[in-house]
Amino acid sequence: MNQPKTIMVVDDDVSIVELMRDFLINDGFRVVTAHDANSALAAFRRQPADCLIVDVMMPGQDGFELCRKIRETSNVPILFLSARDDDIHKIRGLGIGGDDYIVKTASPVEVIARVKAVLRRAAASGQGTGQTAGKVIDYGRLQLNFATREISVNGEQVFLTPKEFEVFRLLAEHPRQVFTYEQLLDQFWDGVGDKHTVRVLMARMREKIEAEPGQPPYITNVWGIGYRFEGLPQ
Repeated sequence: MNQPKTIMVVDDDVSIVELMRDFLINDGFRVVTAHDANSALAAFRRQPADCLIVDVMMPGQDGFELCRKIRETSNVPILFLSARDDDIHKIRGLGIGGDDYIVKTASPVEVIARVKAVLRRAAASGQGTGQTAGKVIDYGRLQLNFATREISVNGEQVFLTPKEFEVFRLLAEHPRQVFTYEQLLDQFWDGVGDKHTVRVLMARMREKIEAEPGQPPYITNVWGIGYRFEGLPQ
């Protein structure tokens, strides 16, 4: 029997925490709660969760800072929950490693659906396809291990979020094939977002794996259309 997934809910609004906790437990999840970034980080280090729902605006360190600290050691899925619906906040949240951004006007049912979606993507990203599952592909300074979901650059492991790894693997599995913004949005963001959403994630990946992000040899932009992967195995 599969163990229930653990979701950490972090929000200084007690009523929101209790509401999300009740809905998540009712859906079969195990729930850990925290009301500020420091206690959430301490709890996560004691016992990592499978997914985090993090309020952006909290007293002291905000949700973005919490995400940065967690990303230093973990690629656990992180969903931001915010009262603000502006593009700047969304781009910032995705840019620092968030996997999704949800406005607080969303119903608990919708939030849980998004949690399940990122958990499914995180699980699927470790499976690989029939051609690549279990393989290590060497692109020179870049090595990609599909079995362990690890990427190494010049021998040093690089942490990618589940969504970053999924996108990177899709591109790497189909070298030279162009994926449009619309295709990537449909597959990885359930059609929610725009070109900026994709560009932010690509820019973040380039910073991690490219020697010169401004002139990337691996992930290249097809102007006005989308992206493709140019790496050739050695």
